[in-house]
Amino acid sequence: MSAPEPAAVPVLRFVIITGMSGAGRSFAIKCLEDLGYFCVDNLPTTLIPTFAELCAHSSRDMRLIALGVDIREGEYLAHLMETLAELRAQGHKPEVLFLEAAEETLVRRYQETRRRHPLAADGSVLEGIRVERRALANLRESADQIIDTTGLSVHQLKERLVEGYGPQGPRDALTVSLLSFGFKHGAPYDADLVFDVRFLPNPHFVEGLKRLDGRDVPVEEFVMSFVESRQLLAKIEDLLRFLLPLYRREGKAYLTVALGCTGGRHRSVTLVELLRRSLEAAGLAPVVRHRDIDRE
Repeated sequence: MSAPEPAAVPVLRFVIITGMSGAGRSFAIKCLEDLGYFCVDNLPTTLIPTFAELCAHSSRDMRLIALGVDIREGEYLAHLMETLAELRAQGHKPEVLFLEAAEETLVRRYQETRRRHPLAADGSVLEGIRVERRALANLRESADQIIDTTGLSVHQLKERLVEGYGPQGPRDALTVSLLSFGFKHGAPYDADLVFDVRFLPNPHFVEGLKRLDGRDVPVEEFVMSFVESRQLLAKIEDLLRFLLPLYRREGKAYLTVALGCTGGRHRSVTLVELLRRSLEAAGLAPVVRHRDIDRE
């Protein structure tokens, strides 16, 4: 009588949550825990493959794992890329979520909470932030998803996490996010492709359009009445038709396409809405955010 074949080891989804101290890592871990992930904070990276093996053979159904990793890992952080490769070799699906925020935002958050930055040896929070940013540069470059929490409330951050990691979130498909923003409020940290549309005629200076936004029909009609607007939209659509299959082939999970005008209320909003329609017509379901639409 032949021996029974060993049971297949289940594939685990590992989300490594990392990024700048003060950018929302602890909150993100709590959100994923609410979404059904088994969460562990600051497990030494060299122990993660052993931890994965224990989870895979656990009597509990532990298919969703979230691990918090930050600069306090010290020398263990240097082994993270090797650890991710080992997890993939075991057949699992690890991905890195990097949380980012602007310097002034991080400084303000530390001032409000009166916490000490882990790298602020001389008491300077700003210098600690800059040292940390340099130390995490390579990890940020290799992240699967970057979320800039600078202008996000905790509720908006939770929405982003549910979109990407909740039960309705994509697993093997490329998630495309379309973002409008205003350059005067700062360029987004988490964008993969950025298009500057400030060369288009500005509805802000047209009587009757200033108080409207790019979702309103009169603004859309004004913006798209110019041949350069129609040409730009066509070229971006053509570029995305070329790039999206290549990103999928590479295995990229998230793509953020950002369009910026001066204030983020008119031109960029109109073009993002038109891109949304174009992608939806192609069978995609892009996530749309208008970052600065309510700002002056």
